[in-house]
Amino acid sequence: MIIGIPKEIKAGEKRVAMTPQGVDALVSHHHRVLVEEGAGAGSGFSDTEFEKAGATLIKIAGEIWNEADMVVKVKEPQEQEFPFLKPGKILFTYLHLAASEALTRRLLESRIIGMGYETVQEQNGSLPLLRPMSEIAGRASVLAGGMCLEAKYGGRGVLLCGASGVPPAKVVIFGAGVAGANACKVALGMGGRVSIFDIQPERLSYLHDITQGHITTFISNRMTIAEEITDADLVIGAVLIPGAQAPKLVSREMVKRMRPGSVIVDISVDQGGCFETTRPTTHENPTYIEEGVVHYCVANIPGAYPRTSTFALTNATFPYILQIADHGLEKALRENEALRRGLNLIDGEVVCEGVAESIGLNCIENPFNYDR
Repeated sequence: MIIGIPKEIKAGEKRVAMTPQGVDALVSHHHRVLVEEGAGAGSGFSDTEFEKAGATLIKIAGEIWNEADMVVKVKEPQEQEFPFLKPGKILFTYLHLAASEALTRRLLESRIIGMGYETVQEQNGSLPLLRPMSEIAGRASVLAGGMCLEAKYGGRGVLLCGASGVPPAKVVIFGAGVAGANACKVALGMGGRVSIFDIQPERLSYLHDITQGHITTFISNRMTIAEEITDADLVIGAVLIPGAQAPKLVSREMVKRMRPGSVIVDISVDQGGCFETTRPTTHENPTYIEEGVVHYCVANIPGAYPRTSTFALTNATFPYILQIADHGLEKALRENEALRRGLNLIDGEVVCEGVAESIGLNCIENPFNYDR
């Protein structure tokens, strides 16, 4: 199979879809890998490294899209890439379609095969291709929140860990999944007073145990959320419903009642965000102030740490990419149920139920008659 790796063009995105080590492994399986010149520069990988790994360097992105059987990316296609979308071509990347009806309809029109990293799901409910980026985003969200609390960003001027005789910041986290749990660990490690919400008691019990009771846990409900965020310094949204839009847990009225200069970091922004006041931002312009509260809503938080993120992403995605390359898409989907859940779009139809429900479209099932 011919696998294409174009340079990411989303604002502030410096990750690349695969490391040279991943390219080398694909080439060892007799696949051809096309890499756009400069694709790895933002992550610290030179063209020479990719070339030594066996990649064919291509100067023009359009040539990669045209020649590759499968295009592997980090982020969803940008408008400049829309003309490259062709029927039957496999696109494997983070799609986050539930948050963008316009992108979904454009990909449907192209009749491309859209595989979303974020909906590849194991039987136990885990999301193996989302997990490494959620881990990084959760940890980075606390660092971003601490920065935004600085006075120069409009924050309250509160140091997350406090000081002798001065209490630390109060941190409230929504979601005790991978991102929320990692945010919790870092916030607690930095000395913050941490509260965390979830709808699953077992997740809260686990975090309470591993932190030796040094956090406060809550079952998520509207009244308690409103009470907890009123005096919070930093609020982190890390709620995820696989393939679907994130629920709006915090209304504008709740935000209005927060302290002036407090901070919201919405990790869930890729899926529409869990605050009513959320709107996507970029690494170049990461913050805005709404209702007196500083909002950090960067849609690709791990992109701030591209080298770490690229290694982590390749470690997770490579086995699935290799299975498609070695066996072809149809056989790979038949043999791998988790990968099958990653199929979002095919031949102008929506296959992922969460995407279909979020946008109000019909959803088809079993396009390859898997059970036969």
